[in-house]
Amino acid sequence: MAGKGAPAKKGELRAVDGRVPGRRGLATRQRLLDHTAELLATTSYRDLTVVDIAREAGTSPATFYQYFPDAESALVALADELVGEARERLGRPVREGDWSSSAAYATCEQIAETFMSLWDEHRALLGVIDLASTEGDQRFREIRVQLLNPLTESIADVVDGQRRDGRLPADIDPVATASVLVAMLAQVSGHRYGIERYGTTGPEIRRVMARLLFTGITGRKPPA
Repeated sequence: MAGKGAPAKKGELRAVDGRVPGRRGLATRQRLLDHTAELLATTSYRDLTVVDIAREAGTSPATFYQYFPDAESALVALADELVGEARERLGRPVREGDWSSSAAYATCEQIAETFMSLWDEHRALLGVIDLASTEGDQRFREIRVQLLNPLTESIADVVDGQRRDGRLPADIDPVATASVLVAMLAQVSGHRYGIERYGTTGPEIRRVMARLLFTGITGRKPPA
């Protein structure tokens, strides 16, 4: 590890004792996070222990404690990593999508597909974020806000544009509309497999999500 004397730069990672990890230290930290994510796929986050993570990573609990004070802190670090990826991936279809009358539905399909794909790839970690947020953990609640707010703001901008162009009623609230639509995306994606047990399929769920997005954002009936 690098020395302790120099002040940390903005965004620079620090070990528990305040030192800035060098290249090997950063690799060790990332290995611990990778194995935390792997264990999370098969272990409840409440049952996740430092000993388990260290064993899976091929190191010792003492090494783990150089980087994280406890297992939950590793989960918070994982969630922080996810925020950057999610903000970019979720916002891109809205920002780059074509909202003209002929292409808006395809844009809504892309938003639904991107959202469900991200949730499928990080289902265990996103489940922890949702559960811990519901239980009142402020750290995870803030992470959830950071994860979803950029998408909410992007959709609100599109709704506002549709309203100003006269395609939506003047009394439509863009922020409320976007918030409800994003909450729908998150809840449905998070419970997708439970919904499928009732006899539907992933593609059909995506289609319904796209149709609701289209009507909510454009005020028009979805194409057949």
